[in-house]
Amino acid sequence: MGLPQANGLWTPTEYLAIERQASCRSEYFRGEMVAMAGRTREHSLIKSNLVASLNALLKGNPCTVYDSDLRVLIAAIGLYTYPDASVACEPLRYEDDRRDTYLNPTLLAEVLSDGSEAYDRGKKFDHYRTIDSLREYLIISQDCPKIERFARNPDNTWTLTVKSGREQSLELISIKCSLSLLDLYDKLEFRDK
Repeated sequence: MGLPQANGLWTPTEYLAIERQASCRSEYFRGEMVAMAGRTREHSLIKSNLVASLNALLKGNPCTVYDSDLRVLIAAIGLYTYPDASVACEPLRYEDDRRDTYLNPTLLAEVLSDGSEAYDRGKKFDHYRTIDSLREYLIISQDCPKIERFARNPDNTWTLTVKSGREQSLELISIKCSLSLLDLYDKLEFRDK
């Protein structure tokens, strides 16, 4: 995470200078840098399957999928984060000329882990909802074939749709395609809990 600041807080400029040179990634919020934890095989595989599936589904579509290497800034609150996957359907608006932090995702997706589930469902989703361009948020289980989609309604409320089981598909309204859970969970086996 870098050396601690004398006052304990980093500026966004200091964060970006450190982050752009770092070998591991950190999120940034209100002066604090938080190193991102390592992931499991399941998390990595689901994330890879998600990006590959969305990329295939979006061929010929103006929308583009990005993996967790592209940082998103939630400008309304100052959170710099790395969603597991994001999709943008408009030309990217960047924070600066480095073009490594963008502001206008249409869809964001997080693969749950034991350590991040409460945050991804709660505070992080609260933060994501402040992004004007965001139309859908996906929460994906790594313990069983299950995906939850929150879709923004015209009145700025959100509607939850849940799909469970490999035989299911989920309509992604904002990017006009259907995501197969069979593809999303390819090469994964689950033990009964």
